[in-house]
Amino acid sequence: MISNIKRLEKKGLYNFSIVLFFLMLFSICASLYVATAKIDYVWRWDRSLKYFAYNDLVEIEAEARGTAVVLPTDKGWNVEITGEDGKKAYFVPKKAELNILDGEYVYEEGVIGSYTEFKAGVLLRGLWITIKASAIATVFGIIIGLMCGIARLSSNPFFKWSAITYVEIIRGSPLLVQIFIWYFVFGTILNAMFTSYGFQIEAIWYGIAALAFFTGAYVGEIVRAGIQSINKGQTEAARSLGMNGYQCMRYIILPQALKRILPPLAGQFINLIKDSSLLGIIAIRELTKATREVITTSLQPFELWFICAIMYLVLTFSLSMALQYLERMSLIK
Repeated sequence: MISNIKRLEKKGLYNFSIVLFFLMLFSICASLYVATAKIDYVWRWDRSLKYFAYNDLVEIEAEARGTAVVLPTDKGWNVEITGEDGKKAYFVPKKAELNILDGEYVYEEGVIGSYTEFKAGVLLRGLWITIKASAIATVFGIIIGLMCGIARLSSNPFFKWSAITYVEIIRGSPLLVQIFIWYFVFGTILNAMFTSYGFQIEAIWYGIAALAFFTGAYVGEIVRAGIQSINKGQTEAARSLGMNGYQCMRYIILPQALKRILPPLAGQFINLIKDSSLLGIIAIRELTKATREVITTSLQPFELWFICAIMYLVLTFSLSMALQYLERMSLIK
């Protein structure tokens, strides 16, 4: 009887918590609605769609004046324009609308053909830059972090002290400052070195380097803590079987440590995606900078900042689910 009463009490508390959660969500939405009503803001969600994707009008223009000769083909039309500047050839695809006739005189910058082409909008292009920068920085951050974490545990003073110095410098300065140093200091030096070879490094690679080295310092500490959490008896057992230091770390210690460091690594990589929003300060059009540019032209701050937040949420939530799946698989094995 008592157990039934306790079960009912727990069920009642559980149901009350669910109701309380939805009441909280309703209160937040109602507060937002009241706030926007007071400032007389007009929501225009439909106007935001064109910043994801749109149909762009592509026009094929003549570069010089002359008489046109139109030759139909299976894939479209070959157009030859003969004039004072000689003969120039153009190709108009079948999906396009041909705007001239055979034998017609075409003036310079006259439209030979036009068609609409589906293109990604500013927000999608910014999202792609965010994904690209975060993914590359994550890969290099893992590599740097693994080397740093193992070096921190090395008995060799050179490796150990170098890793400690790197970690303390990176963790002791803001990421914003590090991005400026990579872009304005290292970028100026490297581009000056490569200018004579006709080669320039794009700004995004300095941003990726800053993110990778920043993340690598934190990953290194996570790896170090994960390795130290493994019982020393594991190392002694591996050595007694004749394994060297590399084999012991590769086959015994790291596989066990990986299961323990996955949750903090997930948090670090999620932070990396959000930290990539700082790359806009060095003129990289990632998602946040793209959103700011769109707001400047559209004057829709509420809708676009909400959309920006949702897009970041989709990225971070997807990464979180993927890492949770890896964690479950590692626990099963």
